[in-house]
Amino acid sequence: MSKAAAGFLILALLSGVIHFSLFSETEVTLPLVSSGVFAVLFMLALVAGRRIKFDPVLR
Repeated sequence: MSKAAAGFLILALLSGVIHFSLFSETEVTLPLVSSGVFAVLFMLALVAGRRIKFDPVLR
């Protein structure tokens, strides 16, 4: 997992925790929306990480 993907995963989880700790009812709030955005960016970072192959042996 790349650093960007790990960062987006942490941001998505933190946003979700903030939403559930502040709001008891199910409503659309800024932390919930940002959690969804960070989750999508996490998935895109995972896909981009799969397509870019890193060759550790420099020839």
